[in-house]
Amino acid sequence: MNELSLILQHALRDHPPGPLCVAYSGGPDSTALLHALTQLPEAQARGLRALHVDHGLHPDSHAWAEHCRQLAHEWGIHCLVLRVEVDHARRYGLEAAAREARYRAFALSLSKSEQLLLAHHRDDQAETVLLKLLRGAGPEGLGGMRAMRPLGHGALWRPLLDTPRQTLRDYVNQHALPCIDDPSNNDARLSRNFLRHDIMPRLSQHWPQAVESIVHSASLNRSAADTLARQWRAEQARLLDPVTGSLDANGWLALAPALRHPLLDDWLHARGLPAPTTAQREQIERQCHAREGQQPCIRWAGAELHVWKSRLWALPPQTAIDTTWTALWQGEPLALPDGGSLLLDPPGQLGAPLTVGLRQGGEYLRPAGDAHTRELRDLFQQSGMPPWRRIACPLLYAGDELIGVGDRWLAQRGVTLFDAAGTRPHWQPAR
Repeated sequence: MNELSLILQHALRDHPPGPLCVAYSGGPDSTALLHALTQLPEAQARGLRALHVDHGLHPDSHAWAEHCRQLAHEWGIHCLVLRVEVDHARRYGLEAAAREARYRAFALSLSKSEQLLLAHHRDDQAETVLLKLLRGAGPEGLGGMRAMRPLGHGALWRPLLDTPRQTLRDYVNQHALPCIDDPSNNDARLSRNFLRHDIMPRLSQHWPQAVESIVHSASLNRSAADTLARQWRAEQARLLDPVTGSLDANGWLALAPALRHPLLDDWLHARGLPAPTTAQREQIERQCHAREGQQPCIRWAGAELHVWKSRLWALPPQTAIDTTWTALWQGEPLALPDGGSLLLDPPGQLGAPLTVGLRQGGEYLRPAGDAHTRELRDLFQQSGMPPWRRIACPLLYAGDELIGVGDRWLAQRGVTLFDAAGTRPHWQPAR
C-alpha cells in the first residue's frame, strides 16, 4: 500500500464514523484524495461520494464538471455537480466570492453527520498562515485551517493537513491520473498563487525547513487560540443580550484585545456577517465612545455595525429606500420597500383602503388613550425602536390623517377602523 493510502487508512480508523463526501475539483490534490479513498474498502463502506462545484467562471467549466463526473463514475463513485452563481459585485474580490459560493453549496448539500473531505495539505497550510500574517491576523488566523469544523448538517474534514503536497503529486503520477489544469492557479495576480510560485520557493531555498516551521508555529497558535476561546466565549455570554442579539459596547471595549477581537468576529459570523478589517475594528472601538444622541454606523463589505444605546448592533447592509414610496392597502399582505411586509392579523379586509407611506419627518400622532399629540420622533425614542428600523416603519393614513404607525401605535380613528374589521395591523420588518 502506498504512502497516501496508508495515511488515509489511519485517518479513517481514528476518525468518528459517518458518511464520507469528497470536495472534488478535478485538480491534482482532490483527484489523488478521491482516487485513494476509492481504493479503501473502509471508505466505500461509509457511502463515499463526491461533490464538484461549477462556478461558471471559465469557458471550460462545464467540460471540467463532466470530466469529474465521468472519472468518478469509472471509479465507482457518484459525483454530484453543483452549479453556483458567483456574485461578481462583491467588493472583497472574485476569489473570495467564489469561495463563499462554493462553501455555501457544500453546506446545503451535506446530509446529517456527513463529512466533507478536502484535500488541503501541509503546503496549503503554510500558505494560509503566511496570508493571514500579512493581513494582520491574531492567534486564531495564525492557527491556520482547522482539521475539523461544523458545516451545514455535517462537518468539514481536512485529513491531509500534515501531508506534504509532493505525496499527493507522487500518487497522481504513480497512477497516471488525469487532472484538470485550471489556468487561474498560475495567475500570480492572486495572492495565494504569488506566495506559492514566487515566495515559498525562495523561502525554502534559504530556509529548507520553512514549511515545517510555519506549520509548527500554526499548531502553537491554534493551541493559544483555543485557550483564549474558552475565555472570550464566557465573556460573550455575559455581554450578549439574547433577545436583541446586541453586545454591551463598554463591556466589550474593556476586554483585552486578545479576547475582544475574536469575540467580535465570532458574534458577527454567528449572524452570517463577515469580520471587519483592522482599520474598521479600530473605528468601531473609537465609536464606542460616541456621545449620547449620536448614532455611529461603521460599514464594510457585507455588513454594517451600529453603536446605539451603548450597545453594538450588527446587520447586513441595509437596502436604500425610496422614502417617497406609497401604496394603497386594504389588508392584503403588502411588500414594503426594505423587504419587510405589512398584513392583518387575523387576516381580513378593511372597509376602505388606507394609504401606506414612509416617514418624511415632522409627523405627529395622538395615540388612542393618550391625552397628548406626540411627534413620531419622540414616540420612536421612548419606545426604544432602533433608528435603522424607523426608516422603513409603515405609516397608515386615512386621507391626509395619520391614524397608525406600523403595529406600534393607533390613533382613535385607527382603532375604530380596525375594530370594525375585527383585526389589527401586523408589521414584519426586514431581517
